[in-house]
Amino acid sequence: MTAAPATPGALLTPGLMRRLACFVYEGVLLFGVVMAAGLVYGVATQQRHALMGALGLRVFLFFVLGCYFVWFWSRSGQTLAMQTWHIRLVTRDGHAVNRLRALCRYLLAWLWFVPALVTLSIAGLTGAAQAFVAITVGVLAYASLARLHPDRQYWHDAVCGTRLVAWWPPPRHATPR
Repeated sequence: MTAAPATPGALLTPGLMRRLACFVYEGVLLFGVVMAAGLVYGVATQQRHALMGALGLRVFLFFVLGCYFVWFWSRSGQTLAMQTWHIRLVTRDGHAVNRLRALCRYLLAWLWFVPALVTLSIAGLTGAAQAFVAITVGVLAYASLARLHPDRQYWHDAVCGTRLVAWWPPPRHATPR
């Protein structure tokens, strides 16, 4: 039996720095997911060179990351990083997110990266340092747009009807021995 959602007014939006810290930590955790998925792809396709099958690998990783996020968001509303930072994804009215809404959010969340990736492609920039700077500037610019939203939510959340909220687990009561 699922518990009733919290009152929407009682759900506080975590601060931008906390959400960005969670974002960075998510990236650290996803490094392992991407490496494991890359190994599976390389073995399954008998990839012998890093550039061989690069497009297929990108598509596969896009699918794997989508499964990761959709599963966590629709199951508990929290990825591993979100659990650590006590942030939860809910609908606007505080209910759990279904798979379709989680998938919509995953697809629209690429707005964090697409402008920087397009800029790199158009400019013909391929260096790791250039990519890092472009993606960092793009992410910070997109995150700062949350300040323009009345509830300080990211714009892909506004479109998907979701929101990030501060989520503190209920206190554990000591059980008598």
